[in-house]
Amino acid sequence: MGKKTFLDFESPIAELEAKIEELRYVQTESAVDISDEIDQLSKKSQQLTKDIYSELTPWQITKIARHSERPMTLDYIREVFTGFVELHGDRHYADDLSLVGGLARFNGNPCMVLGHQRGGDTKERMLRNYGMCKPEGYRKALRLMKLAEKFKLPVFTFVDTMGAYPGIDAEERGQSEAIGRNIYEMAQLEVPIITTVIGEGGSGGALAIAVADQLLMLQYAMYSVISPEGCASILWKTSERAQDAAEALGITAHRLKALGVVDKIVTEPVGGAHRDHKQMAAFLKRALGEAYRQLADLKVKELIERRYARLQSYGRFSDTKAESR
Repeated sequence: MGKKTFLDFESPIAELEAKIEELRYVQTESAVDISDEIDQLSKKSQQLTKDIYSELTPWQITKIARHSERPMTLDYIREVFTGFVELHGDRHYADDLSLVGGLARFNGNPCMVLGHQRGGDTKERMLRNYGMCKPEGYRKALRLMKLAEKFKLPVFTFVDTMGAYPGIDAEERGQSEAIGRNIYEMAQLEVPIITTVIGEGGSGGALAIAVADQLLMLQYAMYSVISPEGCASILWKTSERAQDAAEALGITAHRLKALGVVDKIVTEPVGGAHRDHKQMAAFLKRALGEAYRQLADLKVKELIERRYARLQSYGRFSDTKAESR
């Protein structure tokens, strides 16, 4: 990987890393051995990163989830799956590049894999519409899931989007219908569905490929009904209070696990997934393997009943009477 990009709250780490790079440059240019000093500073940087990342606020986690260097769907497909063959088009209108998918093998077993692809650089982001799908993207996803059902293949989906594209052309082609149709069809799909939120999980745009039997979430990912900025704009008429909105929304992996929305949190490397793509992929592969083993032997009836019960459990609450003093 090239030069690291640091977020605002990581400035102490950035300063240390700059010193380490400086010393490495000095060592290559001179005969003086300063490898011990470099090792000491590296250990200090590692510890500082651990300390900062152990006390992150929801707003800081949001920034990490949106980090431009985080591994994306195609990165995980390359590292976790083998023999990937991409399939294109929704057979109705066009091929939406903001959602990628196709046939692959997971630990030797054939499967269908699909997910949002935001793009790495500006050119790719423009091409992929920043991972914001239009109706043809969701219809492509549904076509692939139906194909998987036909051949009894498990479905792995990866969520990483700000939300569905809100443009006029998307609305004209039935954006809300496409999202609703996916949710309806996924609820009764007769094969195991395992979803992982790898970055930003934004509203209906995420939910359209996230009705699953097992929902995994990366440690520093976020999953929300609305972005913190959008929430702040509605509640307080200013996006500057996004930090307060992030606190109130409950968008982090640990909060959602406590609420029963997420089944498993996948640990990220020190400093986040963007610091070590290969290690993150190894962690995710292990977690996906465990999730698949839990579902692989279930009969279709049991699988769908479990999925339905899971969907019905969301938002459940109980009334309690306040004690009279």
